[in-house]
Amino acid sequence: MKYVDEFRDGALAKNIAANIAREADPSRNYHLMEFCGGHTHAISRYGIADLLPGNVRMIHGPGCPVCVLPAGRVENAIQLAQTPGLILCCYGDLLRVPAADGMSLLKAKARGADVRMVYSSADTVKIAQQNPQRQVVFFAIGFETTTPPTAVAIKQAQALGINNFSVFCNHVLTPSAIAHVLQSPEIRQLGVLALDGFIGPAHVSTVIGSRPYEYFAEEFQ
Repeated sequence: MKYVDEFRDGALAKNIAANIAREADPSRNYHLMEFCGGHTHAISRYGIADLLPGNVRMIHGPGCPVCVLPAGRVENAIQLAQTPGLILCCYGDLLRVPAADGMSLLKAKARGADVRMVYSSADTVKIAQQNPQRQVVFFAIGFETTTPPTAVAIKQAQALGINNFSVFCNHVLTPSAIAHVLQSPEIRQLGVLALDGFIGPAHVSTVIGSRPYEYFAEEFQ
């Protein structure tokens, strides 16, 4: 399959690894932080760290928005879901995230809460249309890639005159997360964590471009 087979080409992977080894300066060490949990999973699953030169070290970063979501936000969503007559909609990766006492949205659903998995924010608007007598809340989450669809859903609900649709917003900005890492005492003040660069989320970077990252390259030399 096009664009899939290429990523499973062992010879191509070895060639890329050889190019990295050739470019890496043997007199210095490199510390790179992958940003997303998906990156960390791929690096571990496919043994990418073993393909890199010994002086190139990967550091696990903050992870995806679901990974870094405070437990209190999940607890808020569970409380909303347990409100009589309310429908809580969310993406599937939020269903099993644990909160206090091991509770989750999936367990709340098993206990009678009306929690519905959706594939897009537009699905939630449709559910609100179909249930005009009930409040429908969309548990919105994601980086800059999923923020626009949430905004579109809000505008769509407004245009259709839907008054029973609302959003519990938990979107995360990528540059803010990077700034939080770089401003940490371990890096900014104590210097105990060496960090030479980030492997950023490609899907987000396609949306926001390179300009938001320029500040980090200038400020943190």
